[in-house]
Amino acid sequence: MKLAKLFFIFSFILFSYANTNANYLRSSGNDGVIIHLSNGSNDPHRALMALSLALKMADDHDVLVFLDIHAVDLVLASSKSVEYKKFEPSKILLDKLLTKGVKIIVCPMCLEVINKTKFDLIKGIEIADKNDFFNFTTGRIITLDY
Repeated sequence: MKLAKLFFIFSFILFSYANTNANYLRSSGNDGVIIHLSNGSNDPHRALMALSLALKMADDHDVLVFLDIHAVDLVLASSKSVEYKKFEPSKILLDKLLTKGVKIIVCPMCLEVINKTKFDLIKGIEIADKNDFFNFTTGRIITLDY
């Protein structure tokens, strides 16, 4: 009987601690979303969906947009705006994201592969640094890949 009572008390304390700790983690800062986009003008539906979702998420959460592989062509100053069905064009979405303060970063190696530099990017788009992936928010980080 004493063993059962001790087990119950221990379980209660452990559950209380875990629940308190989980609530602390949930409320310890702003949660953030990384939108990772690898497809650009070669898949306009995917590209514009990612940018549109980033814009919606930025209303309530910290957002970081990371572009690599083929998506790099979306943020070149010389690129045409990508359009698809009912979505806003890419240049408009990018402008809205930058205006909202969303950080948009590009893979430096992917730029190098296509013989481009940071000077070829739309104003406000930055070269990715490893710290960008951790410093854009103070809470949990969720990643969505497109």
